Amino acid sequence: MNDGDAFRYELIAEDRASGARAGILHTPHGSIETPVFMPVGTQATVKALSQQDLLALDASIILGNAYHLYLRPGHARIERFGGLHGFMNWPRPILTDSGGFQVFSLQDLRKITEEGVRFKSHLDGSAHLFTPESVMDIEHGLGADIIMAFDECTPYPATEAYARESMQRTQRWAERCVLRHEQLQKTQVSAGRPPQALFGIVQGGVYRHLRQQSARELVQLDLPGYAIGGLAVGEPRTEMMTTIEETVPELPSHKPRYLMGVGLPQDLIDGVERGIDMFDCVIPTRNARNSTLFTSTGRVRMKNAMHADETSSLDAACECPTCTQYHRGYLRHLFQTNELLALHLATYHNIHFFLNLMRSMRTAIIDGHFTDWRQAFFTTYQDV
Repeated sequence: MNDGDAFRYELIAEDRASGARAGILHTPHGSIETPVFMPVGTQATVKALSQQDLLALDASIILGNAYHLYLRPGHARIERFGGLHGFMNWPRPILTDSGGFQVFSLQDLRKITEEGVRFKSHLDGSAHLFTPESVMDIEHGLGADIIMAFDECTPYPATEAYARESMQRTQRWAERCVLRHEQLQKTQVSAGRPPQALFGIVQGGVYRHLRQQSARELVQLDLPGYAIGGLAVGEPRTEMMTTIEETVPELPSHKPRYLMGVGLPQDLIDGVERGIDMFDCVIPTRNARNSTLFTSTGRVRMKNAMHADETSSLDAACECPTCTQYHRGYLRHLFQTNELLALHLATYHNIHFFLNLMRSMRTAIIDGHFTDWRQAFFTTYQDV
């Protein structure tokens, strides 16, 4: 399977002392400089931010969630608006996940079979069935540039036997996704709609040989990109990093590598160091709504009383409007009084911090001093 020149990864630089690399992923809605952090817009909106805010922040790609958008307002309705790009007025690339993780998280409300996953809506208890084919129908209706294959997110802990069964099912589902995707792609392209890139997802729990087998079998499908899924689901951080280290070498160097749902600053840095190009996570937006902000010296909890009379900015090293126009005392007041502006200013800052973190890493890789940059970052940044 080959999507031609519509999706192309261009390697720009590699760090000699690590696996870190910088590149450009070309898509029909624009180019994405990597490594990149992708803000999560679950319901076709990044919470507390407008699309104009995201453009001002220079976010090059955002995410939508197939599960949530399937339930509300429905992929058919979104398709009538011209897909997510037209529906939410976003001109740049979009990635949609398959809903596999959301269905996995329903636990008692779903049943996994070879056919797919039967589940009950968390909204009203109505019954639904996701199959690889129906998920492709949904994601094609949503019209994102990058769409994810339907997978089973292996829980942690899981026995080796179950992890193998789950991984093999994910592979079979990926093959079914490819067949349906290719059918839909032909129809869409002939109708003048831009093509979409289908990424596969590596599973296998924390078992090295299963992860490597999954990666090798997915690579045989010749997809435009590959993701590592099923991490940050409760396993120790050392296990997560080891799994990344053991999986990345199995993925082709001329295609993008995406680590799904992992997003603390130290995780992004260590992921880049191991050769990951793309990241997403709700951490910056969720933490912002809970009054926790990321700064160059670490996380700051704005509801702490110590900030009440503080006239200094949130982060002297940050140039976002939250930091250049407001002081800590005011930000704390907004959170204490449950003002909506608190959510906006905090989210804007956190997304700015994450995007700037990725840009700084990219520059360091291109300039050839990523290792020095990493050391300097952790000299000041303390995660407590």
